[in-house]
Amino acid sequence: MATFLLFVIYMAFIGLGLPDSLFGAAWPAIYTEYGLPFSFGSAMSVISFLGTTVSSMCSARVINRFGTNKVTAFSTALTAVALLLMSLTGSFLPMCLCAIPLGLGAGAVDTALNNYVSVHYSARQMSFLHCFYGVGVMVSPYILSLVMSGENGWRGGYRIAVVIQAGIALLLFCTLPVWKKVHGAETQEEEEKVQVLSLKEMVRIPGVKVMWSLFICSCAIECSCGAWGSTFLVENKGMAADKAAGMLTFYYLGMTLGRFLSGVVAAKFHSWTIVKIGHGVLGVAVVLLLLPLGAEAAGAALFLVGLGNGPMFPNFNYLTPGNFGEELSPSIMGTQMAVAGVSCMVTPMLCGFLGQALGMGVFPVYVAVFFGLMLITLWRANRVFMKKTE
Repeated sequence: MATFLLFVIYMAFIGLGLPDSLFGAAWPAIYTEYGLPFSFGSAMSVISFLGTTVSSMCSARVINRFGTNKVTAFSTALTAVALLLMSLTGSFLPMCLCAIPLGLGAGAVDTALNNYVSVHYSARQMSFLHCFYGVGVMVSPYILSLVMSGENGWRGGYRIAVVIQAGIALLLFCTLPVWKKVHGAETQEEEEKVQVLSLKEMVRIPGVKVMWSLFICSCAIECSCGAWGSTFLVENKGMAADKAAGMLTFYYLGMTLGRFLSGVVAAKFHSWTIVKIGHGVLGVAVVLLLLPLGAEAAGAALFLVGLGNGPMFPNFNYLTPGNFGEELSPSIMGTQMAVAGVSCMVTPMLCGFLGQALGMGVFPVYVAVFFGLMLITLWRANRVFMKKTE
């Protein structure tokens, strides 16, 4: 039964990933249809991740009241409805409004499941969880690459995603009783013991700001590449929009593979060691991205970005209960998802504005800046956390 529940949770994370790459891959076709500057895509990202941030900050109270299972099911259904409405819009403004429920649903699922798996399962299973997120974000560009040149264009891709998302939501509603059978009494006790802290109280806890910084840097790289990787290939490398959407699939394939490999080696290596290895791979990718290479080589560099950065997010999440304790974990996890949401909201927007003003040749430099900031923050984390594990 516990294995079946883990499968259900994995399916929920496919549903979490599915919308995250959909807009970035479809955006070159959307801004062309609506006659917009490509930097307008930042507005969509801001609204969506604003919803994610609000949802994440409230997550500890919501989970404490309704439980992880119900929060996950209702939130996944909410994202399905939001995607359906997006596919029916005829202009950009209504599409932006639909991003509000999309962000609210995604933030709740992300926080609830990350905390649940970090408490009840192993580092390996946490990495595999985010590997399934990688499956979700990888599927969307692939679907779009198949249907975007057809009669329904990008809307056809969105509608296929709605069907998948609705199926996952139905699975979650049908399996609500399974959660109680597997970890019922244990989970209820944990959720009753949760300490709901204010932001001011959490800021004072040693190491919280360090972890926030790591999430900001990693998410800046992940979301900027997801949002603008396709546009970079189109605007800077001269690739066709449908081919660029397909090429972006390799970026998400790298992310998925990185998280899968992280899960494979999790039994032998501590999470901080995996983070260091991933950062080394990310460094190689950044160098390749900075070189004046062709479109295919740039696509390969994006694959390596995904491979190196992919293990960061799940391992940072898994470390939360160990870093701060299980009673504080839900509240701190919520703030980590919130700062991740802020990073995903602000950094792609800034990248878009810089790309509009200076050309998309600025994209590799932008990624390199956050790589350097992450390197500095990892040095600080080594002093705060890693020495405890040695």
